[in-house]
Amino acid sequence: MLRNRELLTCSSAATAYSLWSLPSDGKRHVYHRRQEAVNGDAIHHSGLLLPPSRVQPVAALADVLIHALRCLSFAGSLVMVECAVTRGDMTVDFLRQRLPGKRNGKARAVLDWVDRGADSLLETLARTYFRQAGIQVQPQVYLERVGYVDLLLDGWLVVELDGRQHAEWKQVQKDHRRNNESVLQGYTALRYYYADVVYGPQAMVEQVLTVLRGRR
Repeated sequence: MLRNRELLTCSSAATAYSLWSLPSDGKRHVYHRRQEAVNGDAIHHSGLLLPPSRVQPVAALADVLIHALRCLSFAGSLVMVECAVTRGDMTVDFLRQRLPGKRNGKARAVLDWVDRGADSLLETLARTYFRQAGIQVQPQVYLERVGYVDLLLDGWLVVELDGRQHAEWKQVQKDHRRNNESVLQGYTALRYYYADVVYGPQAMVEQVLTVLRGRR
């Protein structure tokens, strides 16, 4: 619950701007011109560059993203920024220019990994983790008789990502047929889910590296 003319920002404003976001710790991230006015159960963010929203108690999108880059984990801030950049609502250069100096080095380092083309936060995270491991990654590659695959690694390993909790049987069958067709064409296919990407990325990357080493 907002108090004392607080503005939602950082991860607490993700829903207001329909941004991708990772599970939060439940604390409110807010801005108030007087920090002492913020209730103790909230995380206070200082400084606004732009006027807040006129229709809801939320900081401007640029301020939300800058606060996220300074506050959240690498993954948490990356998915929020990339969602806005992919939609065309924000640019990396705009954010980078407003994060000068050594104290913002960690935030600028996140921006180095922002890209376009991902359809979901799972694609953003998986693509980034694989690239950080030195793997060549192509997102959203079209394969004949298969369609677009989420990620193609080293030109032959297909990685599909699925965030659905309860997939319909028809969709499961379609996914299996796509996997089978890709294998018939000489590709190898792996599939990972939300828990793999968000909570177990190291194990996912190790599995992929094992497969890649075997082929190489």
